[in-house]
Amino acid sequence: MHHDILDVIRNIQDLYENNTSLAVLKDMERVFEEMDMYVYQNWLDGELAYGPRVDRHWITAGWMWPTDKMPDPVAAKRLTELGCKVLYQKSHLIEPRKIRTHEDIRPGSKKGKLDRHPIWVVEIQMPKKVAFDIYRGYMDKMKNEDKEITGPDTGALPQGAPAPVAPAMPAAPGAGAVAPGGAPSPMAGPAPGGAPV
Repeated sequence: MHHDILDVIRNIQDLYENNTSLAVLKDMERVFEEMDMYVYQNWLDGELAYGPRVDRHWITAGWMWPTDKMPDPVAAKRLTELGCKVLYQKSHLIEPRKIRTHEDIRPGSKKGKLDRHPIWVVEIQMPKKVAFDIYRGYMDKMKNEDKEITGPDTGALPQGAPAPVAPAMPAAPGAGAVAPGGAPSPMAGPAPGGAPV
């Protein structure tokens, strides 16, 4: 089986247009982070080849590496211990050649000849439950960190803290003045409609 670079590019374009697929891929990546996959040799250099495909119980995606940068198989054991299925396979990536000379052009076209580059493809099938549990743990951790930074929001004042004082409102002109006989005097200024009082 081989992989075409155009299919890889289309898959990535579809991924960015579909928020759900992008979120699923982020969930897989979060599992890799939590399991410290990227400390193992070459795992950080993988590129998405296809997926993620979501079935009833599984999420499936494939990553690719050049043959001289095979990802360390020891790291895959961390995933299999979680119930994931990891499949290593040799394949080829078909890419158009960069045109430098006339020899690089495909006959009858203006495009570069197609070259086959040997690659490793690692397909990972991850149970949805694993991705969901790691996500839930991640969200709980983020909430706890937020509480540590901001402190618990109980609404109560710390013991010994002075009570807040409301700022005094300025009195309106003429307010509080009392006319002879105890009746409040009318406020100075124009009446509604602009006519003087």
